[in-house]
Amino acid sequence: MPSSVLLVDDHQSLRDGIKAILERGGDFQVVGEVGNGVAAIQFCRDFSPDIVVMDLSLPGGLSGIDATVEVLRLRPLTKVVVLSMHDDEQHVLGAVRAGARGFVLKRASLADVVDALRTIAKGGSSFSPDVSDVLLTSFQRGNTDSSPTNSPLGGLSPREVQVMRMVAGGKSSKEVATALGLEVETIRSYRKTMMKKLGVNNVASLTMLALAEGLLSNGLEARI
Repeated sequence: MPSSVLLVDDHQSLRDGIKAILERGGDFQVVGEVGNGVAAIQFCRDFSPDIVVMDLSLPGGLSGIDATVEVLRLRPLTKVVVLSMHDDEQHVLGAVRAGARGFVLKRASLADVVDALRTIAKGGSSFSPDVSDVLLTSFQRGNTDSSPTNSPLGGLSPREVQVMRMVAGGKSSKEVATALGLEVETIRSYRKTMMKKLGVNNVASLTMLALAEGLLSNGLEARI
């Protein structure tokens, strides 16, 4: 039985190419295609694909990292494979910390993408060589710990970090609630608890802390 796949990318031509080669061999069946993180979460909430191929630079205010966190919260057995043009440390570590089982660069051949998905479908993991180099370098420097003890974010839950990134990136509680499929009051509760843990009392201070911790880029929500 072929593995079911959801494609998450805002470029139709790329989705068409991946779908064509995935379905050619009979190992995979593309059961959905969406162009943003919110739609990816909604699809996984309604269905349960075996694999999600996730771009990191997505429109609509929800990054591929945040979408990955939410997808895996909803569907822990789903395997997320990142397909991205970015190979810097922030993007790579962000994806791995979110739970991605693979990270393939868009400059790889489509055959390499299929090989990566076959490995992951069997329970393994797969990373492009350049991505593996980034992970190795980070490991050697001791930067791979997702919750370092000297970080003020260490006391936050993954959901609180997710809300922090979005709020510090300029999203209102209503916008965050819509993106994550939660009630506005729930988001406000997360904000209150998260800011109390961090010892900040306004969004400006929260944004500065998010920048210092590498959650944002150039003062804007990281489009990862």
